[in-house]
Amino acid sequence: MIDEDLPFSPSVGQRPPALRLAAATILVGLVVLALKAGGWWITGSAALYSDALETVVNVATAGVAFWTLRIAAKPADHDHPYGHDKAEFFSAVVEAVLIILAAGSILHHVWLNFRLGHQLDAPLRGMALNLTATVLNAGWAWFLFRQGRQLRSPALVADARHLGTDVVTSTGILIGLVLVLLTGTLWLDSALAVATAVYILWTGLRMLRESLSGLMDAAPDDETLDRIRRTVSLHADGALEAHDLRTRQAGRLTFLQFHLVVPSAMRVDEAHDICDRIEAALKREMEGLIVTIHVEPERKAKHTGVVVL
Repeated sequence: MIDEDLPFSPSVGQRPPALRLAAATILVGLVVLALKAGGWWITGSAALYSDALETVVNVATAGVAFWTLRIAAKPADHDHPYGHDKAEFFSAVVEAVLIILAAGSILHHVWLNFRLGHQLDAPLRGMALNLTATVLNAGWAWFLFRQGRQLRSPALVADARHLGTDVVTSTGILIGLVLVLLTGTLWLDSALAVATAVYILWTGLRMLRESLSGLMDAAPDDETLDRIRRTVSLHADGALEAHDLRTRQAGRLTFLQFHLVVPSAMRVDEAHDICDRIEAALKREMEGLIVTIHVEPERKAKHTGVVVL
């Protein structure tokens, strides 16, 4: 039995809240970038340069996220009958690549500073600007992550995680610069920049791996699969078993298909009622689930998979 409402319903993928959040993230990013760039410009700090450069990536990726969310919001059509939700994974891939490039640029800047030498000018004013930007970033990252999880948006969640990484690195940089001022050890400034580059490089590689996994139709986590099996087992009264259960994720949507074995003498309308009951229970359990159930007679039983309770 195929879900008649999804994915062919024109309402699939329409998420104005996600688009508004992506647009707001661009504006917040521009404000944060201006503050951090001002802090670097005043001080000449390599560490603050690395922080400002990461925010450039934030703004760029927020723009990419907005673009991909607009694509994902398009309804299913003839050429894309399962919708456009998978476009969000491209945003996360682009963001990961930009993070990796930013790490390389930071290391290059540190090398130039090492060769040419540098001094910190007006460090307190620069640090005050950076601290203001960090507080703003932290608040928005927390809000964006909650909204992204609620909307099941990979693009918004990836953006929030990146902003969270920015908050961590900014906090570490500020603490390090305080130590530079207290000890007068200028090489700590470059060391902080290198540590920042390594940290965001690791974050970018992890994000790239997760995004590529989504593009490759990876299954949900084990906890989600267990919930699906348990729900099928509890609501398939009258059937004998369910086997060949397969799942894949595409943005906020999860696709599920399996074979349901029923007694050979069961009427079609009875089997259909069981499928409706299972589908309704699954959709109560999981938002954004698209279910396809193939009904089979008793002789097709494999005695494996989900046993009906």
